[in-house]
Amino acid sequence: MNGIGIGAATAILCALAVPSLARAQNPIVQTRFTADPAPLVHDGVVYLYTSHDEDDATGFKMLDWQLYSSTDMVNWTDRGTVASLKTFPWAVQSNDAWAPQVIARDGKFYLYAPISIAGRPKNVIAVAVADKPEGPFVDVLGKPLIAPANDNIDPTVWIDDDGQAYLYWGNPDLYYVKLNKDMISYSGQITKVDRILDYQEGPWFYKRKNRYYMAFASTCCSEGIGYAMSDRPTGPWTYKGPIMAHDARATGNHPGIIDYKGGSYLFGFNYELNFAMTPMHHERRSVAVAKFNYNPDGTIPNLHWWDRTSAPQLEALNPYKRVEAETIAWTSRLKRDQDRPYDWAPGVTTAGDAKSGIFVTTTKNRSYIKVAGVDFGSAGAKWFIATVANGLPGSMIELRLDRTDGPVIGTLPIGETGAPGVWQERQTSIAGAIGTHDLYLLFKGSGDRSLFDFDHWRFVQ
Repeated sequence: MNGIGIGAATAILCALAVPSLARAQNPIVQTRFTADPAPLVHDGVVYLYTSHDEDDATGFKMLDWQLYSSTDMVNWTDRGTVASLKTFPWAVQSNDAWAPQVIARDGKFYLYAPISIAGRPKNVIAVAVADKPEGPFVDVLGKPLIAPANDNIDPTVWIDDDGQAYLYWGNPDLYYVKLNKDMISYSGQITKVDRILDYQEGPWFYKRKNRYYMAFASTCCSEGIGYAMSDRPTGPWTYKGPIMAHDARATGNHPGIIDYKGGSYLFGFNYELNFAMTPMHHERRSVAVAKFNYNPDGTIPNLHWWDRTSAPQLEALNPYKRVEAETIAWTSRLKRDQDRPYDWAPGVTTAGDAKSGIFVTTTKNRSYIKVAGVDFGSAGAKWFIATVANGLPGSMIELRLDRTDGPVIGTLPIGETGAPGVWQERQTSIAGAIGTHDLYLLFKGSGDRSLFDFDHWRFVQ
């Protein structure tokens, strides 16, 4: 998988420098470009499905769908690729892995995605099924669920209280159909919805407190996020205004809205990582999140733009249990070539295979991972243990609190790790890790190569 990435103090000073829990740093994924967020709450976890813009995309270049998960809304764990165009071998294998959504029903998980087939019109909606949120998702129809039409993109699905499921989709017009209980077929006619003011694409359909909501990307270009409400799952829909106004910094947007642990959250995307690399606009998007409160009448306030809103960390991270190395609040990006000022190499990226699962790779010198709101407790940590592979001589992890130049609590030598692909544990003593802090894992070594692969870590008291 390709992606982008980006002196010691005393124990007393470390204990005094305890920050409050963090806020999400938008965009919340920096190891690759992500778009079209589709959050799903299941068994106390937020599973965030996204589309994926390739690193070299100028227009839309999208081949697969990614998954991230969180229980605190700030630290996100990379769960890898859950499906791709290859999941649907009858589809055109080009660049059309566009906006997905996943929903759970009766112990199964259903992924709806717009893809292309040969001919005109070419846009269809496909469905794949899995036994777990992280997949693997399998094509069960061998053909489209929704037959070809030019408007067939951006599916959104909701199961009402009476068990009836509805599938909406469309750009620039909005359509719906009633799904059967098997979730892979439908009954009745496809219905075109009366025009909703400012609607463009990217619908997100859901119900909350007996009100139905249709959020959407507002009229291009530039796009914002608008929404409409109804007393019925099929409308009529009444436009309620912007959740985020049209903004010149974005030619696109795409909402996903959930309630989680007593709060309400809007997901969308911005282009901040693209513009950190180049002044040119490319379709290289990055998912962001914001917490909000509904108004007493059920309407949604205007959140303006991602630079004015975010989401607080819901709970501290426990460092004394296994933490996947790909659990990240923020990671670095490093410039590769001074003669090419807008060409950047990954600071940290992730990869995966069937044997090892997802792990951190491309750990270059001075790149780092930030893990937010780590609770070391009043007794503090005594040891740090990491599982690594493919280490180079002289490589190490420097552990700092609160900042990249914050207090050093320990340094873990990695060095050579033997045979390629063989995971080994390394450990080092820790001093000064007391209370709640942001943890920075800085990777150190020589040369411009990746220093080691990094699978998981934990502290010991």
